[in-house]
Amino acid sequence: MFDRKKHWGDIYQEKSSSELSWYQKEPNLSLELIRSTNVASNDEIIDVGAGASVLVDYLRKEHFTNLTVLDISENAIAIAKNRLGESAKSIDWIVSDITQFYVLQKFSLWHDRALFHFLTDPSDREIYVKALKNAIRPEGYLIIATFAIGGPEKCSGLEIVQYDSEKMIAELGDNFK
Repeated sequence: MFDRKKHWGDIYQEKSSSELSWYQKEPNLSLELIRSTNVASNDEIIDVGAGASVLVDYLRKEHFTNLTVLDISENAIAIAKNRLGESAKSIDWIVSDITQFYVLQKFSLWHDRALFHFLTDPSDREIYVKALKNAIRPEGYLIIATFAIGGPEKCSGLEIVQYDSEKMIAELGDNFK
């Protein structure tokens, strides 16, 4: 049986973040989308499947104060915490498989740049959507990015699922705009 936690832990142990194909020196599109929501700087924001992304660094620089980072890889979280140094203490760090994630806290913004498309099992996607709906405020924002139809069929040696807006709506339900 495939061990997701080991797979991602190994990736972040064997390569530096900048060597990974999804590495972004500046997460400009994510920042632009987050800014467009007009969430307040003290609103709760979660970045799921964050890996060692620098998005959290940029959100701190823009004075967002209520940040949570979730990833399955302890190694990825450790890299991000190390990079941030002392300021990492003001961020909530969660090491968890999204299919086992449950939190009572509600978020104003849920950001996922690279996790959902790895959920190839329909039951895993159902669990993700349930976790999302449980964790996001009724008027909260969802930013989710996946591989598009016709794009890559694999990433990091793993099969992925491609999406267009109709397919994404079918997965998430019609409670989202």
